[in-house]
Amino acid sequence: MVPEAILSTAVTETIPSIAPPEPIHNCPQCSHWLPEGTLACPDCQTIIYSQHLRLLASNATQLEQEQKWPEAREIWVSMLAWVPSGTTQAEGIQGRIAAIDARGKAAEESKAKWTRRLGPLAPVVFFLAKIKSFLFVILKFKFLLSFFAFFGVYWALFGWRFGLGFTLSILIHESGHYIAARRRGLKADLPVFLPGFGAYVRWYSMGVDLDTLSAIALAGPFFGLGAAAICAVVYFASGGQAGQQAAETTSSIWAALAYTGAWLNLINLVPVFGLDGAQAAHALNRMQRGLILVATLVFYAILHEGVFLFIGAGMAWRTFAGPAPEKPSTPTMIRFVLALFLLGALMFVVPETNGRQF
Repeated sequence: MVPEAILSTAVTETIPSIAPPEPIHNCPQCSHWLPEGTLACPDCQTIIYSQHLRLLASNATQLEQEQKWPEAREIWVSMLAWVPSGTTQAEGIQGRIAAIDARGKAAEESKAKWTRRLGPLAPVVFFLAKIKSFLFVILKFKFLLSFFAFFGVYWALFGWRFGLGFTLSILIHESGHYIAARRRGLKADLPVFLPGFGAYVRWYSMGVDLDTLSAIALAGPFFGLGAAAICAVVYFASGGQAGQQAAETTSSIWAALAYTGAWLNLINLVPVFGLDGAQAAHALNRMQRGLILVATLVFYAILHEGVFLFIGAGMAWRTFAGPAPEKPSTPTMIRFVLALFLLGALMFVVPETNGRQF
């Protein structure tokens, strides 16, 4: 086993494509009936499509932070179609457009100034600047570098076969987060590996609901369960036997990967810090958290795996402390309990190999 390895998922904001809203015929504030095409309520002056505008503004701001000025400008311009002209909101949007235009004009003037100063050397200097930007983009792809660094550490500790299998198992876990986020139209970065700690996928959310957050969080443990189950199937199919004899068979590498993978994904269900269990617990109300606490104690009594005590302790803390939604999330609770049981059962049937070299 590798107890220091921990998987996690980092959450920030996203830039999804936003479809035009459905026509609104009643004011969101005062419910006044509105003819189609109305942008502001004649009674309370509420901007009718304010929610759509907030989403567009969030996207445009994120693009500005990434210095994607043409794309940001395009969104700001599109927003003018959803606000009445002459309003404070319209003036604010026009100000953002003017600021982007001024930045572009200043950049062109700066380039022209340096072209005059550098004379015949200007093309060479600009080419080198582009090469530098290209190298910067290449270095941003931390996935491969971190993957091989992670693999190297566990190769040195446990042999290349376990190191490669363990690294691929974590990659499959993180791919669960990545795929779940992308399927929901959210932007997600490739996994980044942290030798000795685990890995994380940085995905970008802007106002996603708690059910979506929990579904993406639990996708990792379920993908990890799949990877561990495949290792267990290969172990038993290759003649492995449960018990102490397994350590002497040539298939023991698969037992080690299955057991360690299941244990590691269970650790990620401890609802503390930024672990997947903590993200999923946000969607559970206090009663559901208490029921999962009871489930962990039952699983511990049946399966005798100590990791359930850590999950139970974390869920006990979540049950009596911190915020909790009033509305229950039955799908999240079912997925959480199912992941606990299946991972625990896998640990029960596959023998532990005590971290030997492979």
